[in-house]
Amino acid sequence: MNVAHLIPALFGPSGIVGGAERYVFELARHMAVNVPTTLVTFGDENREETIDQLRVCVIGRPWHIRAQSTNAFALRVFRTLAHADVVHCHQQHILVSSLVAVWCRATGRSVFVTDLGGGGWDISAYVSTDRLYHGHLHLSEYSRRVFGHNGRPRVHVIGGGVDTTRFRPSSDGRRDGPVRFVGRGLPHKGVDALIRSVSPEIPREVIGPAPNAAFLGDLELLAVGKNVRFRNVVSDSQLVAAYQQARCVVLPSVYRTMYGQETAVPELLGQTLLEAMACGAPVICTTVASLPEIVKHGVTGLIVRPNNPAELRSAIQWLRNHPEAGRAMGTAGRDWVLRQFAWPAVVARCVEIYRGSRRGASSLAVQKANVWDPGTS
Repeated sequence: MNVAHLIPALFGPSGIVGGAERYVFELARHMAVNVPTTLVTFGDENREETIDQLRVCVIGRPWHIRAQSTNAFALRVFRTLAHADVVHCHQQHILVSSLVAVWCRATGRSVFVTDLGGGGWDISAYVSTDRLYHGHLHLSEYSRRVFGHNGRPRVHVIGGGVDTTRFRPSSDGRRDGPVRFVGRGLPHKGVDALIRSVSPEIPREVIGPAPNAAFLGDLELLAVGKNVRFRNVVSDSQLVAAYQQARCVVLPSVYRTMYGQETAVPELLGQTLLEAMACGAPVICTTVASLPEIVKHGVTGLIVRPNNPAELRSAIQWLRNHPEAGRAMGTAGRDWVLRQFAWPAVVARCVEIYRGSRRGASSLAVQKANVWDPGTS
């Protein structure tokens, strides 16, 4: 069985950026240990490379549908996927996924999809494309529910994954760094609440790219006179060190942004929380979307209401005043990730579902695969 993963987001000169791209890359990289796997994406120039056992094919100079940067298409995609028995599309509501799904059906290939949120112009704006795919593989129970797939056949939750060898606690166990946010600087991440929660004795650090320059400017204005640092670019090793040294890691996502805009689907997974827990950091998140599936309140971290800087400040202060409890949460978080979110387990779920489709198994048999149960302890 040859597997190809297709993701439309651009790979720029600096390589992989953002949680969605990292998720797909790591899933494909770990899958390549078990079955021949190719990652197909789009970028500025055609190129191919091998990373560990994973073949990466970048299709250069694609056509961007309606000038949407993450809605790319090129006819070359069909030639690039020709070797695959199974194609796993990562993003449903874009034109390339719909066209590739039709092509897979016509040529006898199995095709699956994982929705990472967002999207662009596609035929799915006019007619449902759900039935084009042999299976929908969701990141969380929240994702399955919000996309209206509860109770449907051929729908599975595969969960998130973490490289627990790379993301691990430091040997010295020190946690004297600032409270950190890691992620893209977008309004629905609620970073403004983190900045508003600042107290003089506990610094904050915001790590990650800021695609919206106006929003970054507003955050910097909020941070004037406060103990807040911004780092837009970090290497992989610096990211791991940031998690390892953080007093705690906060993902304060919101449904309603500081501008009053509503975000219907703000978090399908919460990848940075998983990475932080793998590094033994206690975490704080909000009661938003999938995040309560990731964090067990009082066990691996704390959960607060969104858009509530005072409550967030109190949670951070509580961890500062109870360092032993914080360390216990970090240990429990690492154990939780090792049991449920290590990449080999996620790969095994996917491969079993792929093989069930290739065998022509019934949907009932496929549902008996070792699919992640967020309620399992």
